[in-house]
Amino acid sequence: MFPTHRPRRLRQNPGLRAMVRETRLSRDMLVQPLFVVPGSGVKREISSLPRQYHLSLDKLVEEARAIHGLGIPAVLLFGIPESKDAQGSGAWAADGIVQKATRALKQALPGLQVITDLCLCEYTSHGHCGLIQPRGDGSVEVLNDPTLELLARTAVAQAEAGSDLIAPSDMMDGRVAAIRGGLDQAGHTATPILSYAAKFASAFYGPFREAAGSTPQAGDRAGYQMDMANGREALREMQLDLDEGADMLMVKPALPYLDVLRMARERFDVPLAAYQVSGEYAQILAAARAGWLDETRAMWESLTAIHRAGADVLITYFARDAAAAL
Repeated sequence: MFPTHRPRRLRQNPGLRAMVRETRLSRDMLVQPLFVVPGSGVKREISSLPRQYHLSLDKLVEEARAIHGLGIPAVLLFGIPESKDAQGSGAWAADGIVQKATRALKQALPGLQVITDLCLCEYTSHGHCGLIQPRGDGSVEVLNDPTLELLARTAVAQAEAGSDLIAPSDMMDGRVAAIRGGLDQAGHTATPILSYAAKFASAFYGPFREAAGSTPQAGDRAGYQMDMANGREALREMQLDLDEGADMLMVKPALPYLDVLRMARERFDVPLAAYQVSGEYAQILAAARAGWLDETRAMWESLTAIHRAGADVLITYFARDAAAAL
């Protein structure tokens, strides 16, 4: 008359539930994205990303010190330059904003891991991730192979500034091989590459594009970022990046692509990162502010789901909040 197996026995109180919990988050897996801008004394909240800021170098160091003090091991740097051009030359300039930020962080906080996003979109006047060529119909073509040389130059500039991990996010074909070759030729054979290997053309990037000022002036990125419907192709992209020399792989966005993350975990025996992107973060905060859900519980549930699906590294705008709570 009564069930022999009663799973509820181990759910009776918080202590029991914690003891048998299968998926456990830790500070060690968290990465906090940061946006650095020119100037001094700047700490300006990004309207579409509450509690995230545009930071000048001095304020960036202060913020990073607080983040590192919470036990977060790494930050992911994005730079907004003072000026832009068609080639995105600020990306590889020795005095580029990310290079200056990296030097400042490594000098002030040698133990903090500085991950540098590698893409041209924040630096190009047209907003695309590579060099472009106008088409007769008014659209533009992003030129794959000429862009690779610029990506390699940017990687070398970032490594020379002290970057601990180069993270290419452009989705050009062959970029990992070009970057690995450029780094090795410049003597940075020990600098690892975290490839945005499965980066989808997503609707969840909107707040980031405001934060980074990187919305394309013409067309979109669907010609180089992945189609949202293609899971098998994502695995192929990941395999290609590993073959070209990537040390770690990333799935971006995270929550809408947990199936891809799980498939990658089952197939690849390398560290996997997942990026809980700006739209994922912003929608949780917006719903919480409207009183429609509990922000803290939604944060934990989403981060746990990403880790449970296979991510070893969680890049999230919640990193600081999560670390403080942990």
